[in-house]
Amino acid sequence: MRLAGPLRIVALIIIMGLTWILVTILLGGPGVGIPRIQQFFTSPENSVTAEPRARKYKCGLPQPCPEEHLAFRIVSGAANVIGPKICLEDKMLMSSIKDNVGRGLNIALVNGVSGELLEARAFDMWAGGERKLFGGKGYLVEPEAPYSVGPSPPDVNDLLKFIRPLHEGTLVFVASYDDPATKMNEETRKLFSELGSRNAKELAFRDSWVFVGAKGVQNKSPFEQHMKNSKHTNKYEGWPEALEMEGCIPRRSMAG
Repeated sequence: MRLAGPLRIVALIIIMGLTWILVTILLGGPGVGIPRIQQFFTSPENSVTAEPRARKYKCGLPQPCPEEHLAFRIVSGAANVIGPKICLEDKMLMSSIKDNVGRGLNIALVNGVSGELLEARAFDMWAGGERKLFGGKGYLVEPEAPYSVGPSPPDVNDLLKFIRPLHEGTLVFVASYDDPATKMNEETRKLFSELGSRNAKELAFRDSWVFVGAKGVQNKSPFEQHMKNSKHTNKYEGWPEALEMEGCIPRRSMAG
């Protein structure tokens, strides 16, 4: 019975020693206990370092353009609800916010040497040329009081006057909105084809279309997208999805 006391002391020392060894192993030594413990309460998903946000360059491009190139981004209109956008060198040339877009074809003319905007206009390819009841902003199909008879929106004849006299090297940025083609005639399609378009000749009612061409090009433009209006593939009821195109265009040389 006299040995019970010492044995208890020895057992306590052994237990304390084993506990110390176990704690040392788990905590990894002095000063690192908290991080090691946290590993047991942290899921692998939470321990993954967050990916750095990708840097965006001019017009939201994922990488910068080479020297002597112009960065651009074009988005066609979505159905007849969201207007198109044309951005060049981080400057918005046409958009709903700038209040210079409209149904039909939205076209920005740019100096191919300097990259400066020459003119931007929208041409109605559905009802252009017809006198509309005008009330407030825009052209109204249905009369709403108060209203007055206003001038017709720019139509295909105005479009021809706009693109016929282009100078060599002028860049032409085009974004469709709602309907780009109903009132297109053969001359219009021919002029766009001469600017480098592959799809102008087959453009139809409510197609989506974005295009960058230039006066005096010898080959077809690599900057063009076209989506047909088809009830089998349309994203919206009666319209295909909006198109988005971006890239880098070489500046024209003074001699070129």
